Amino acid sequence: MTKKILGLRTNIYKVSNISEAKKWYAVVFETNPYFDEPFYVGFNIAGFELGLQPDETPADQKSDNVVTYWGVEDIHSEYEKFIAAGATTHEAPTNVGGEIMVASVKDPWGNVVGLIYNPEFKVE
Repeated sequence: MTKKILGLRTNIYKVSNISEAKKWYAVVFETNPYFDEPFYVGFNIAGFELGLQPDETPADQKSDNVVTYWGVEDIHSEYEKFIAAGATTHEAPTNVGGEIMVASVKDPWGNVVGLIYNPEFKVE
């Protein structure tokens, strides 16, 4: 039986200044984009796509009802790196059971970026 849903492939953050966002995301994710056009910038983050698209919605008008969590090995240092780069706290690092820790920040364009340390979850 073939799987119909293959898992997460792309997460897109909409930003008002794609040039500045490209620089910011390159710093916090420590990688350069593999695709770079004025209408879309794509990063390969451990086999998953982080995309940036231009959007003029003001940061204070963006909803934060969906959070994508990017896996990390050290949630505290990664969280602090994002804060030092200009993100603001959305949810400080929190234990959510066992050894699983989550945190989230808002990027300079108002998007929620989640971080998760979960030693129990493995990508298949």
